[in-house]
Amino acid sequence: MFRNFIRVLEQAGELKRVAVTFGIAAAALILTSCGTPGTRISQHPEIYQGLAPRDKALVSQGQIRPGMSMDAVWLAWGTPEQKIPGPMRNSETWVYVRYDTPFPSYGVPYYYGPFDWSYIPPKFPYPSRGVTFSKGRVVFFRYLPPPPP
Repeated sequence: MFRNFIRVLEQAGELKRVAVTFGIAAAALILTSCGTPGTRISQHPEIYQGLAPRDKALVSQGQIRPGMSMDAVWLAWGTPEQKIPGPMRNSETWVYVRYDTPFPSYGVPYYYGPFDWSYIPPKFPYPSRGVTFSKGRVVFFRYLPPPPP
């Protein structure tokens, strides 16, 4: 009976290792799919080559400016989490979301039990920046501060 219990615990440990490995692989895939301006530029050089020299410099640094095209903003900031149609024709707002832990985490679990050693603090979404377009051009953009802890 005791041997069966030990065997079940060993199998649970193996399952947990597989789940953690899968989770790390999935997180790596998600993070690399987000990319950087350099990655998006190298994957879409035709869009980058069509930009004005001033916009090329900003896009390569991940920055935008009023009057910039939607394609240039996409190269600089990536795909937004939300696209909200504006109240006026040909206007749209893109919202970029960031996931962060709003409180300090010291790796200490807030509960006790069989899985307290694997505590991962939760990440909460909040809008980090937004840009509004009218007729395909930036008319307003803003960086938003993170929520207070």
